[in-house]
Amino acid sequence: MSDTAQDLARRKCVPCEGGVSPLADEQIRPLLNGLPGWQRDGAKIYKEYPFKDHYQTLAFVNAVAWISHREDHHPFIVVGYNSARVEYWTHAIGGLSENDFICAAKVDALFEL
Repeated sequence: MSDTAQDLARRKCVPCEGGVSPLADEQIRPLLNGLPGWQRDGAKIYKEYPFKDHYQTLAFVNAVAWISHREDHHPFIVVGYNSARVEYWTHAIGGLSENDFICAAKVDALFEL
């Protein structure tokens, strides 16, 4: 795990009710570079996680739900038989916030367990 990812994983999401601007490209680039495998698609970031079978996939999704509940920041998850795609963006601001990267780092840390 990169230094950036470790730093992000230690942080806590801050409630976002709007009224702030999404992160600018120059703020996004270093955060995204610190999260291997995460990609940007417009106003969201995403990563696909592979698994051995459906049971492992669903166990991962349930663990991501636990992280989401604790951080009060919820991803969009596409579940397949042996994969899960996790997408983050901050709906209230229509783009990316630091919360998206914090949660992405926490999900990566979970995947490494």
